[in-house]
Amino acid sequence: MKNFLAPVLLFTIFSTWAQEEKPKIFSKEVQIKTAVLPAPENKRANAAVFGYNKDGDLVVLRKGTNNLVCLADNPFNEGISVSCYFKGLEPFMKRGRELRKQGMNMKEIRKIRSKEVAEGTLIMPNTPSMMYVYFGSEASYNETTAVLKDGTFRYVIYTPFATSESTGLPIKPHAKGMPWIMDPGTHRAHIMIGPN
Repeated sequence: MKNFLAPVLLFTIFSTWAQEEKPKIFSKEVQIKTAVLPAPENKRANAAVFGYNKDGDLVVLRKGTNNLVCLADNPFNEGISVSCYFKGLEPFMKRGRELRKQGMNMKEIRKIRSKEVAEGTLIMPNTPSMMYVYFGSEASYNETTAVLKDGTFRYVIYTPFATSESTGLPIKPHAKGMPWIMDPGTHRAHIMIGPN
């Protein structure tokens, strides 16, 4: 009897654990409503939105007609974090998602994308490109109203290969909320504006 019950008990424990580990996937409507929060109000209705299906796969939730692409909160990560970016950045962002899905870490992804940009197989925008980020804690998020009470904005402007010398921006902020340039001189050089 003991030999029979042991596997059943283990199966029950692991099944319960797996169910608890599965993240909650919000409805399509809630994901869209939350994903567009970082965008200017006049851009929200027509932005493209990527989100998650019931299996946790990233899919297109809504096709867009303007120049913004928004990403719903990743249910596999802690907290709430959504972003919208200029559609010219989509090849760069899409490539990052593909490589991450293959199990690569951030260092490997940066190296591969850098090589592909240098070879001309991955095209970066040749003008400054905006990204809006909005994030906060799950405890302050209301999924019914899609309100994030303690939400914080961060603004990122991608300027490939820009440097402190070419922009006049510092490489570290010396005052809270001031703009500064991160990863200067690289394909992913960007101006950070927001909380330190």
